[in-house]
Amino acid sequence: MRSLIMIGLVFGCFLLACGQKRSPPVPSQELVILWAKWAPSDYLQKLSEGFTRETGVKVRIEQVSWDRYYDVFFGAMKGKSTTYDMVGGDSQWLGLSVANGYYVNLTEWFKRNDVADKMTETSVLGYAEYPRGLKRYWAVPLEGDAMGVAYRKDLFEDKKEKKDFHARFGYELAVPQTWEQLRDIASFFYRPEKGLYGVNVWASEDYDGLTMGVQTLIWSYGASLGNDTSFKVKGFLNTPAAAKALKLYKEMHRCGAPEWKDAYLDTNKAFFAGKAVMVMGYFAFFPDLLDPAQNPYAKATGFFANPAGPSGRFTSLGGQGLSIIRFSKQKELSLKFVEWFIREDVQHEWARLGGYSCSKAVIHSEEFLNATPYNRALTESLGFMKDFWAVPEYIELLGVSQKHFHDFLFKDDVPAERSLENVANEWENIFESAGYYKE
Repeated sequence: MRSLIMIGLVFGCFLLACGQKRSPPVPSQELVILWAKWAPSDYLQKLSEGFTRETGVKVRIEQVSWDRYYDVFFGAMKGKSTTYDMVGGDSQWLGLSVANGYYVNLTEWFKRNDVADKMTETSVLGYAEYPRGLKRYWAVPLEGDAMGVAYRKDLFEDKKEKKDFHARFGYELAVPQTWEQLRDIASFFYRPEKGLYGVNVWASEDYDGLTMGVQTLIWSYGASLGNDTSFKVKGFLNTPAAAKALKLYKEMHRCGAPEWKDAYLDTNKAFFAGKAVMVMGYFAFFPDLLDPAQNPYAKATGFFANPAGPSGRFTSLGGQGLSIIRFSKQKELSLKFVEWFIREDVQHEWARLGGYSCSKAVIHSEEFLNATPYNRALTESLGFMKDFWAVPEYIELLGVSQKHFHDFLFKDDVPAERSLENVANEWENIFESAGYYKE
């Protein structure tokens, strides 16, 4: 009997062992990051291979077209989806995402890892901190980006053009130091009879295009969008300085190629066509201008950071921060990825691949500064970039400014002062309705 029992036990163990060997392998862990469909997402996918080699954890960048990006993310968040672990979220999403509890609070981790000291001040303020001034952090700077200008070096350096420009304006034709000089250069090259135009600035009423362009001049002329603490707008936005800035923006807009008079992210096309001598654009879209297959003037293309106004230099912040989603079931693992991502060696590799690092050590290195014709201008711009309102109501606020600024730009019977008054009044109404406007 005992022998039969022993045989049965041995046989049972054999079957158990065989069963264990035949059971399917445990699937490897995978982190999913939601981001827009563009080249930086490809760079991040390549970069993440280093994290996989170190940890064995796979990373997948889920790319969604820009026109669906907002809807996909916020749709998933409303449903408390666990599909995504992290997101490369727009800076303007901070308020809405924090208010609705979509992002993990990274404040203590941020401080322990000295992120504020490692990254540029403007990127921390723009991509990570909300509310402004309270040092609460919800992201790490992922893709630093800002508005800059591309220009035709061959025309700027042409001897006859330089001579004619000096005769007309009394100073040398060169990279403009002020917005007034940029306006002068744009008007000088405005030659519609020859199919040549001075500058194409952002003018689209869609999403945030026109506002991103206009606000840079508003800041440069000493006005502001409003008070970040009291949320008072009147007296900050509707000022003579802001009106002067808005009028100058319209003067530049009039010097643009007509096919792209209502452009935003597609201003490069005016450059490709040989019609625009200068174009306003985000640095993240400037690599295409160096591609001879797209730009016949690639070898003659130069770049510069935004010029100054009477009250300083400013540029609109683009890019995104990397946030951990509260509904993720892999928050600790996501935190390990974020901690890996901010390492200096990883940030250097991120920049080599084509990502726009916000690391102070990286962007001021000679390797980075000399890597592309526009990196010096980008580094310069990262020092004085600012952002639009990042409050939960930002979509409503954008709808107001986009409409009124667009009316001013495209209609001759709308004074700059009235446009600014309308925006100030409606913005204050939005803040008051939201419950945090203070008299």
